[in-house]
Amino acid sequence: MDNLEEDLTCSVCYSLFSDPRVLPCSHTFCKACLENVLQISGNFTIWRPLRVPLKCPNCRSVMELPPTGVEALPANVSLRAIIEKYQRDTRPRPSFCPAHPLQPLNVYCVKDRQLICGFCLTMGLHQGHDIDDLQTAFTREREALAQLVEQLTDCRWAEVRALADQLEQEKARCEGLLQQDRDAVVSFFQSLEQALDRKREAFMAALDTAGVELAREYDPLLERLKNMKEEQQKLISYSDTVAEEESPVVYLEMVHTFRERVEALNGMLLPQVRTLCIRPRAGEFLEQQWAEVTLSGLEQGPVPCITCCSDTCRRNETTPAGWPCLRPEISQPSTTLLMALLTLLVSLCLCLLGSSSLSVSALHQMFEHAVREATLCLGSLAESLLLQSWTFLSTLKEATAQFLASISEILFVW
Repeated sequence: MDNLEEDLTCSVCYSLFSDPRVLPCSHTFCKACLENVLQISGNFTIWRPLRVPLKCPNCRSVMELPPTGVEALPANVSLRAIIEKYQRDTRPRPSFCPAHPLQPLNVYCVKDRQLICGFCLTMGLHQGHDIDDLQTAFTREREALAQLVEQLTDCRWAEVRALADQLEQEKARCEGLLQQDRDAVVSFFQSLEQALDRKREAFMAALDTAGVELAREYDPLLERLKNMKEEQQKLISYSDTVAEEESPVVYLEMVHTFRERVEALNGMLLPQVRTLCIRPRAGEFLEQQWAEVTLSGLEQGPVPCITCCSDTCRRNETTPAGWPCLRPEISQPSTTLLMALLTLLVSLCLCLLGSSSLSVSALHQMFEHAVREATLCLGSLAESLLLQSWTFLSTLKEATAQFLASISEILFVW
């Protein structure tokens, strides 16, 4: 539509053509515009011929007009019809009533403040309402506009602004409270994480302690067996060296040394394989002791003392589940161990006095049983002490037997 309006515009006045006239050069201009151009050119012409010269504003070509001037130029009838049609199509159309087709909205209802048609006033919904013509209503409402604008700037809107400021302040205060709550939540759960980390470290420390105790129990035994295996390998290598010796004297000395080392190696008592139990188990402990731990009691949550116990300790365990399985102290030996040691001492005494019917092999079996019980309950230290006691008692038995034999010979001679 804009391109069409540009084609219908005069290049002199830049308005729609008014009574368009066509020049011999085929350019079209408004009649009034051509008369102005002709008047300006005539003012600068000294000699006026019978025919009036005119220069085209577009192509600058000069042409002669009849004495009647622009009136003699032909009208552009087609262009005029197009302009009239364009103006008719672009002219605002009157509004029609939606309830009564083809009835223009030409009456203003004062009560309902809207345009209505004649049918709406006489037989429609606006029957009996006060009316006014459109122009009078327009004038009156223009005066009402200033009053409406004044209502938008009165003290009420100052109150609205104050209320808006108050709401902004209240919102800022609540946002500050929410930020404090966020910080409290972060701090609370950080404290929980720290408490859980401390408890986890305590549990791991208990397991590490149990691991140290386990190593203390088994590492000496493994070290002894390792030394025995190394001694075995050394003796096997040494036997090759002895077999290669050619000197009889050196050979006899080496064989004697080899025999002593073999007898000493074979005479070493082998350690008993101890089956230890880990008490309490962490999984069971957590299920039994931590199932009902609350957040407030998190710091008071129990941490077990995890230890390694022998089979005897496990059989004699009477403590509730989850409590530490403590190793019996040396000052509190088991009843079985006490009975075994007491039986062993009584038998040795009777043997020393010569009134015992037990053989040496039976006493040795009883001793081995006592050693096993002591080792299970008291560890390798008790085993070493009992071995030394057995050696001492055996030596004491032999010395006592020799002393009694000497006394018997003296009495017999006397």
